[in-house]
Amino acid sequence: MIKKLMPDRMFNSYRDITPEILSGLGIKALLLDIDNTLVTYDDPDPTDEVTAWLKQMNESGILTAFVSNNSDPSRVERFNKSLGYFAVSRAKKPLPNGFRRALEYMKVDACNAASVGDQIFTDVWAAKNVGAYAFLVPPIKDKTTLFFKAKRFLERPIIKKYKSKNQK
Repeated sequence: MIKKLMPDRMFNSYRDITPEILSGLGIKALLLDIDNTLVTYDDPDPTDEVTAWLKQMNESGILTAFVSNNSDPSRVERFNKSLGYFAVSRAKKPLPNGFRRALEYMKVDACNAASVGDQIFTDVWAAKNVGAYAFLVPPIKDKTTLFFKAKRFLERPIIKKYKSKNQK
């Protein structure tokens, strides 16, 4: 079970993921979480920084799609309005269907794709369920509800194991 939850790579921010890193891994597409990965829950639109990063990816031949668990489709639609990428809301990650839809749309095999997200039990697990790389970034501004605190608590041992394994 721990293999299904272990990220393949951890980054300090989505901005640290470069076309060169992706190319070296054979990655042709990114499956991107929105909330707390690219922007906070409070940011309805992509920031200039996010837009520039996405442009860099696309100019380098990396395809992008948004796969969000957000239950409000208008949230994802508004975020994507100026960008125009393929987007899935209510993805129900860690179930693989949202990722599969995006991969099918982009015509990319899962082994040539990576998920970028801030949660192990949704983003990482969903990537592993389809056979994609799983990239984990820390949450930008975490929610303080009991549910999220519990999830972050349960993520700690996995992150600790990842770090001990990858510091050698």
